[in-house]
Amino acid sequence: MTMPEHTPTTDDLDIEVEHFDSPDAQRLRAAQRVEIDRAYGQDTEPGEKPTADSIAVFFLARDASGTPLGCGGLRIVEDGITEIKRMYVRPESRGAGVSMAILRRLEEAALDLGSPALVLETGTEQKRAIGFYEREGFTRIANFGPYAGVATSICYSKVL
Repeated sequence: MTMPEHTPTTDDLDIEVEHFDSPDAQRLRAAQRVEIDRAYGQDTEPGEKPTADSIAVFFLARDASGTPLGCGGLRIVEDGITEIKRMYVRPESRGAGVSMAILRRLEEAALDLGSPALVLETGTEQKRAIGFYEREGFTRIANFGPYAGVATSICYSKVL
């Protein structure tokens, strides 16, 4: 794996709203899909996949040179609660605060949408994600909606 010459810091990041189907957003989501498929051997996402129509807001994080480093979006679920969808940071950009910066933007956007809480689903094989969300104050909850009864799903919530 080639490491970047300069590891971005949160001061170097620009996190802005991006269309869910922009070329950079599609490339990041495709890279995420490859990682997930590799971890589980198949597409494991139950329920309706997010689309540009179902995502209320989608963000891309870029470094100072404009290179896309990560992304994340929000989908409104029942009672105005927002679900984090397609949160992803490229492997070579991990450990530099990119995911935390994206999460902060998602939390701000959820509050702007009037959401009382965030929910999310991750998988049993995504150990880094599990540790990250737990460190960031998310609490494990019963699997909700399409994730109920899915053995490889782990769900979390955070009251805003």
